[in-house]
Parts: sequence; structure tokens; C-alpha cells
Amino acid sequence: MKEFLCSLRDSLISLKLTIALLVLGMVLVFTATLDQVNLGIWTVQEKYFRSFVIYAKFGPVALPIFPGGYTIGGLLLVNVIGAYIYKFKFIWRKAGILLSHFGLIVLLVGELLTGLWQRDYFMRLDEGQTRNYAQSFRDHELAIIDITDPAFDEVVAFPEKLLTGRREVQHAKLPFRIIPDSFYPNALLQVRPPETEAHRSGFPPSIATAGAGQHLLVSPQPITYKQDERNLPTAFLEIKAPDRSLGIWLVSTQLNAPQVFEYAGRSYQIALRPVRSYKPFSLTLLKFSHDRYAGTQIPKNFSSRLRLQTTDGTEDREVLVYMNNPLRHSGFTFYQSGFENNDRTTILQVVHNPSWLFPYVATVLMSVGLTLQFCLHLFSFVGRRRAVTAAKASSAPTTTGTRGNPSTPVAAATV
Repeated sequence: MKEFLCSLRDSLISLKLTIALLVLGMVLVFTATLDQVNLGIWTVQEKYFRSFVIYAKFGPVALPIFPGGYTIGGLLLVNVIGAYIYKFKFIWRKAGILLSHFGLIVLLVGELLTGLWQRDYFMRLDEGQTRNYAQSFRDHELAIIDITDPAFDEVVAFPEKLLTGRREVQHAKLPFRIIPDSFYPNALLQVRPPETEAHRSGFPPSIATAGAGQHLLVSPQPITYKQDERNLPTAFLEIKAPDRSLGIWLVSTQLNAPQVFEYAGRSYQIALRPVRSYKPFSLTLLKFSHDRYAGTQIPKNFSSRLRLQTTDGTEDREVLVYMNNPLRHSGFTFYQSGFENNDRTTILQVVHNPSWLFPYVATVLMSVGLTLQFCLHLFSFVGRRRAVTAAKASSAPTTTGTRGNPSTPVAAATV
């Protein structure tokens, strides 16, 4: 058993495994880059880099075909740490190599934590508008809001994945159940023509029996993976109270406002919306500027002048966010991302990544390690050259003498 464990250890820390993992990593990056045209950056990250195994569909069957990023990165991390412990001994002339390997370990750990912890959102602000929440790019939620109290809203949110089946969902704070009827990951809404024209055109009757869905047509669309496009999910669901049904409602991210209904003397709103992340502070867009080069329409700079206010009143200040100059506050980073509405609306990308310092620390460690190792080799090489030069100088024969010095031996011939 001990021999088997030692053999396994030697295999995990071997240089051959290191090279094999690096080759697999290059193949993974190359394949993912090509597939990004079809799947988009978000799906590529989930499929190739944030998975243990990559699957491919052969008809109705999905078969594993390649190790994912977590598998390759995890094995490489074990390989480097094992080699760090069992193979390398700390001596001064190898300090640079050890420091570089430690930087690589920090980089791999940072990437793992980034995949687990990083969250990306966006914040859309019109001039003069104030918001204390950001919205997800890809994830959505069904929100049921009790608006009976004018001073306080009670919000219950269900993840989008609960709407994909026909299993009913319920929450203790709601006096009714939600029964999904149908779900479309991406759909287009159109105004339904009058009933006679709709019947003549062959449109089926609306599934919705309440709300705006009675007057809308739903056209399912293929899921988009493009970076500059978004899926617009739509669902039909029934709201069922213990005593009666409150109707079948259409919910969609394309609806501009929540729909309102009443039950048991209380008023509720229902909406399908991007997942929200509320902050302990608010941002107000004071001014958005879109600078162009003089005499052209070529963009020169985008900037947003914002007012930041914390809920506890400890901060109230103005900040300027522009390209390559983000706002960092409370663990969130706000980047200038885009604009809309004839330069009166700004779009900020909001990133929450607790491990954002890891790549910087890893880069510094590896740079210092490589520089140190180069200097150590350089000094060692210079020292050896000097020693060789000195040895050659000391071993060279001396044939010099002094004219007229009687102590200098002279070879004479006697006849």
C-alpha cells in the first residue's frame, strides 16, 4: 500500500504531468476561443472553464469528451504544490524559482475563487435617477410584491429555474400558490390583433386569462449567445388561492411595468425581472457626457458624474466614472459600460469579486521571482568568469628579467 501511495505521489508531482496539463490547457483555451463565436463568452466560461468535464451531444446522448477547466486547473494546482513540497528544497540559489512557483499557486487559487465568488451585474441610470440596486445580466426572478402598505413593500422572489417545470411553488408569506403553465427562455411579444382578425389569421387563443397577456402574442425565439444580445424569457403561470383561481398571467422581462392584482383585501404586483442585488448605498446620475473628437462623430470618452450616498449617512460625495477609471466601493467595482436614450442614460457594469487582488499579487510574486532568479544566475556566471580569468592569469609562465641585474640567471656557453 505504501509503495502504491508513493507511486501515486510521484506521478502527481512529475514533470511529465505538468507538461501534459499545460498542453491540455492550451487545447482547452484554443477550442473555447473558437466556440465563443457560437456560444458567447458567458456560456463558454461555464462550459469549458468552470466545469470538471466537457460533454458533447451525440444524438440524444451526452458523452464526456474532454476534461474541464476545474479538472485541469485542480490537477495543475496539486502538481505544483506537490512539487513545491517534495522536490524543491529552500536554498538561496533557487529562491527565485520557489517564489515563481508560489506565485503560480496564488494565481490558480485566485482563478478558482473568482469562478466561485465573482458576480456581474449592470446598473441603468437616467439623468436624475437614483438606485440602490444592480441587476443581473443573465439570471431572472419572479417577484411577487405586496404593495398594500404605502410605506413598505414586501417582496418575495422565486428563481427563474422554478418556472421551467410544472411543479407549483409557494412561500409562507403568500396566501396563494404559483403554478407554472409554460416557459420560453427567449420570446418576442407582439400586440394581439382584434379577435376576428386573429381568428382569421390562424392565431391560437391566448393562454392568459388575466392581465396584459390577454392582449399579447408570444413568439418563441431561439436562445441567443451573442455578447451584445440578451434573452427575453416569458412564462405563463396560474395564481391559485385556496378558494379560487386568480387567473393565468403572462410574465415577461419585456413588460415595462409590473401587473397588479388583489386578493383578501391586499394588493400585489407580479413581474419577471432580472435578479436584483441591493446595496447599502445609492447612486444618482447627475450628468452623463459623451465626448467626441472635434468635427467628427468618433467617440473620445464616456463619463458619468454620480452622487454616492450611504444609507447610514456616513458618505455623501460626487464621483466621476469614465473609461479605465472605475468606482470602487464596499467591495463593488463600477465600470463605465455603455449609454442609451440619446446620451441621457448611462449603463454601468458592476462587478463583485472578493478575490480581485489575487492576480495582481501572483503577477508581482512571479515577476520578482523570475527577476531574482535571473540576477542570481547572472551574478554566479560573472563570479565564475572572474575566477576562470584569475586562474588563467595566475598559471601563465613568467619570462621577464631585469637588464644588468646580477641576480638574474643567464645561460652561458663555454668554448
